[in-house]
Amino acid sequence: MTPLPAPAAQHSSNLPIREDWLAQWDEAILEPDLPIVDPHHHLWARPGWRYLLEEFLADVNSGHNVVATVFVQCRSMYHRDGPEELRPLGETEFVNGVAAVSASGGYGAARICAGIVGHADLRLGARVEDVLAAHVRAAGGRFRGIRHISAWDADASIMNPSYRPPPGLLAERGFREGFARLAPLGLCFDAWLYHPQIDELTALARTFPQTQIVLDHVGGPLGIGRYAQEREEVFARWTASIRELARCENVSVKLGGLGMRIGGFDFQKQPRPLSSEALANAWRPYFETCIESFGTDRCMFESNFPVDKGAYGYAAFWNACKVMTRAAGAAEKADLFGRTAARFYRLDLPE
Repeated sequence: MTPLPAPAAQHSSNLPIREDWLAQWDEAILEPDLPIVDPHHHLWARPGWRYLLEEFLADVNSGHNVVATVFVQCRSMYHRDGPEELRPLGETEFVNGVAAVSASGGYGAARICAGIVGHADLRLGARVEDVLAAHVRAAGGRFRGIRHISAWDADASIMNPSYRPPPGLLAERGFREGFARLAPLGLCFDAWLYHPQIDELTALARTFPQTQIVLDHVGGPLGIGRYAQEREEVFARWTASIRELARCENVSVKLGGLGMRIGGFDFQKQPRPLSSEALANAWRPYFETCIESFGTDRCMFESNFPVDKGAYGYAAFWNACKVMTRAAGAAEKADLFGRTAARFYRLDLPE
């Protein structure tokens, strides 16, 4: 099936994908045999933007050895009818079907969507337990956790119009009552927020030390809107927050997401895609700070595709990660490229 063309502005919060621009990138694949678990990607069919199994496989099969992936919620295929709190089950059912298709082996060796992170409104408090149990039943043994986005800033130009969480969500009594239901069910929490909110996540992690938490996209350092001229100040505040968060042993971090509009890096404004060396240099201060703070056993590279695809291609992303880890030992590389993700999401992968 031919992918739908991407319009000039697919979504005001996402960069448009330009396949002709991406096609200009031309590098040999580095360390093509290194096993990779991609712990953060999405699948969706939206007006003017189709990114389903076929499109994702085209990226996955671009040269690197991706052995498994984890799907993370993105408001895809929700149920149209029924109780509001149960509509996200449609996404889990849809993704579990994709995972089953992939597990057949008919679409390659990679275990696509081997783990599933869905959404449940944790503000339901104790009532969310029934929703969580329904996700677990719907996922055929693949359900691993919840993402309830809390990304908020006073500058409305930064916000994703599809998500309008209130400020201070992570501290709300109802949210925390629902959050307390995760660990007893063996579920983890994906945290997506902006860098000024990292300290709020630290407080949450300290309150619930038994709940496994992963910080998405290195904690969302902002570089647009009111932060556009404050990169040094943002980095200093972000660094202090990251180091304090890393003291919580139940928290891990995903290394990726810097291709998004909110980072203000503007990779997409170059006449041709950046080389993997240039990408690695741009990411290095953020990724290395996380690795130094958390250790490789709590860090995992993530593609964040197709969101980051407006800034660089899938093969380029993993090449840049390999450039960054040239001096790393075999055990450290194994952590960053797959072992940490497989352990965190409890993926049962073939040897």
